[in-house]
Amino acid sequence: MMPAKMKRIWANFFGMACAFLLIPACQQQNETADFPAEQNGKVDSTTVAKPIVYFGVISRYNPRIMFEEYQPIMDYLTRETEYKFELKLGKTYEDAVEFLKTGKVQIASLGAVTYLEAHARFGAVPILRPLNQLGKPYYRSILVVRNESPIKSLAELKGHSLAFASIHSTSGNLIPRYYLAVAGIHLRDLSAFENLKHHDSVAKAVLMGKFDAGAMKDIIAYKYLDKGLRILYASDPIPSVPLVVRPDYDPRIVAAVKKALLKIDPHDPATQKMLSTWNAEFRHGFVETSDKDYAGIRNMLNDIPRRCGNSCHPVMTF
Repeated sequence: MMPAKMKRIWANFFGMACAFLLIPACQQQNETADFPAEQNGKVDSTTVAKPIVYFGVISRYNPRIMFEEYQPIMDYLTRETEYKFELKLGKTYEDAVEFLKTGKVQIASLGAVTYLEAHARFGAVPILRPLNQLGKPYYRSILVVRNESPIKSLAELKGHSLAFASIHSTSGNLIPRYYLAVAGIHLRDLSAFENLKHHDSVAKAVLMGKFDAGAMKDIIAYKYLDKGLRILYASDPIPSVPLVVRPDYDPRIVAAVKKALLKIDPHDPATQKMLSTWNAEFRHGFVETSDKDYAGIRNMLNDIPRRCGNSCHPVMTF
């Protein structure tokens, strides 16, 4: 039986997390972008005849950063496999899930929460997850403030403004709201709060003084520490972001992707030069993963009451 203290925490957390899983009933068609392999002005003739594999990524960053940091990964997979990998990016986290569901992409880099949503909706399967710079398959949610801020603890956020990342973000929304609830902070205790589209948008908004604090994934927080931000709070380790496929995946594609990514040695000098062009989250190698690695996040979501009385989130068991 759940202790009374934890029941109170979850009751508080639920009130803040209601909107987190909102999926609009009538979602407008979003603009998307497909990026072919080897975007350097040259066409590699060896890739022309290769079958195309479309690779989706949730909208963690703005489109320019997404292309700059994920296209080199597509180029590597194209070189190392018998397939031609092309990015297919949408405008929202939900786009990436929908692309995978409908087969518009064959593989996608999702977050823990968007993976669990995809698994619940259509049986998506995680195959790999990245390692961090310590060689561990985890990352953290970080709350930041400006260097000159007088705020020193989560409790001191009362009466201040806070920016979150997308409502579908694990590290930029779910986890920080949970830790705020544990600290006894309700959204009504804040002077203002808002979910922004991207993690880097949160960092920039805090730097510009639009918000007193912001929640984001660790690699973004670390990037802005020398630009005027400092860490207010770091979460416990979170399972790193999975590469996910449909339940009817082509085993040949999965085998090829696994072979190419699992053989990466981040300690090899030649490999390090290549990895320096990749998204920072993918620069330290990969390990195989499975659904059980996300059981903790699933339990957290399933502990949230199914209805809030306002139809603010779908009735879904993860």
